[in-house]
Amino acid sequence: MVQVGQYNTLKVIKEVDFGMYLDGGEDEILLPKRYVPEGLKVDDEINVFIYHDNDGRLIATTLKPVATVGEIAMMEVADTNPSGAFLKWGLMKDVFVPISHQEVRMKKGDKRLVRLFIDEKTGRVTGSEKIDKYLSNYELTVKEREGVDLVVFQKTDIGYKVIINSKHMGVMHFNEVFKELHVGEQLKGFVKHIRPDNKIDVSPGAIGYTKIPDEEARIVELLKSNNGYLPYNDKSDPDAIHAFFGMSKKSFKMTLGALYKKRLISFTQTGTKLEEAE
Repeated sequence: MVQVGQYNTLKVIKEVDFGMYLDGGEDEILLPKRYVPEGLKVDDEINVFIYHDNDGRLIATTLKPVATVGEIAMMEVADTNPSGAFLKWGLMKDVFVPISHQEVRMKKGDKRLVRLFIDEKTGRVTGSEKIDKYLSNYELTVKEREGVDLVVFQKTDIGYKVIINSKHMGVMHFNEVFKELHVGEQLKGFVKHIRPDNKIDVSPGAIGYTKIPDEEARIVELLKSNNGYLPYNDKSDPDAIHAFFGMSKKSFKMTLGALYKKRLISFTQTGTKLEEAE
């Protein structure tokens, strides 16, 4: 059964001048010639995205859309009409958002955070700004220390509300963030803590020591660009570390520890020295 608005792996059943037809079960689905990879032949399988074209026919593409059904993403309004708005999807066709699914009337050029779903009446991919009703922390599908996909939803007094895997709502506290984030921004993170009431705290990036290789390289480069010495060590003030390195003191100490074990750095009373600089 072909899933509209999703990626599907389908078999090539017929080649024609204008493309290839794929086995869609009850329907043959056209993969237009401009999207046919070189060397693809009958009986091969290919992973494609399926959606309805402007005439209501199922069509396949190797292009990557901004979002698939069930996902939440920031999308730009391409045009509007009295019934709704059309958002740029990254495909030949735009996504329609009915007025009933808009929080505030959309205008051309707006960028809005929307969730894609299948309209029950038309069977087509449709967008909605009414995201809250699709999010719930009642039954969680994530656990602590699990890597997740995040979308920034709102800035608050304590940090950022974020959408987790397009299913749950969580909070990323300011002391976990080292740059300004914007609504709709997508980033990787992990579940730091789940409270008894199912409220979720998340952190950006990878968990624990999986962060270290990238941070190691960054600190080494900073040392090299400062003649092999920086006036920071594991006793430095957390705010000073944050301001210069853009990381928490805990991450900084872990990274320094890894570099020290590799004998790439040594410590002085006032800072850190790059051993390679000698």
